[in-house]
Amino acid sequence: MRAGRRNGPEDGTRAGRRRAVLLPALALVLAAGAFAASQGQQPPAAKDEGAAAGTETAIFAGGCFWCVESDFDGVPGVVSTVSGYTGGRTENPTYQQVTYGSTGHIEAVEIRYDPSKVSYEELVEVFWRSVDPTDAGGQFCDRGESYQTAIFAVSPEQRAAAEASKKRIEESGRLKAPILTPIVDASAFYRAEDYHQDYYKKNPVRYKFYRYSCGRDARIGDLWGEEAHQGIEGH
Repeated sequence: MRAGRRNGPEDGTRAGRRRAVLLPALALVLAAGAFAASQGQQPPAAKDEGAAAGTETAIFAGGCFWCVESDFDGVPGVVSTVSGYTGGRTENPTYQQVTYGSTGHIEAVEIRYDPSKVSYEELVEVFWRSVDPTDAGGQFCDRGESYQTAIFAVSPEQRAAAEASKKRIEESGRLKAPILTPIVDASAFYRAEDYHQDYYKKNPVRYKFYRYSCGRDARIGDLWGEEAHQGIEGH
């Protein structure tokens, strides 16, 4: 069991984060956030999370769902992203239950996309290059069951496409370790609490500080080189 879990929107720290985050650094973060607010920043617009006509669904788990949401919002053709929990036993789980590891659920993101602009196969390629698929124990500084990677296929066609993509990467020798990300059939997806949705927009300073201190982008860069974050605008 890890210390420092976040119990609600008022708690600004990510559950189980590295204790290397020092109080002076946090003070700077909070000061920067206050300055930004004083400059008249407006709250982000609400995201359209409806199942728009003509869109399809993909579900990926890549560790912290704040980061997965942020990455896939930068993929042309993605219509909306929703952070949530899936893969486990408990109905309507809470964040606290999931992070304590009692539900079997992991953090995941449900993606609605326009297949006329981006294919599922392309989304899978983006996913691989935005995570460390060789790590079965979590992602980056986030350790434990709820931060594992996974691809949840919503159809036999999606599963076949994901399996074929995984096989191509493994046969290419691009990665020096085996891919440990499971590809499984999708089960019930439970939307996470509202304060998790669009976290990177609502709390940009804290989010950027967390992402940097967790080492996510540094590890992905080391692992994938020039292919890191391929297909994601802004990276």
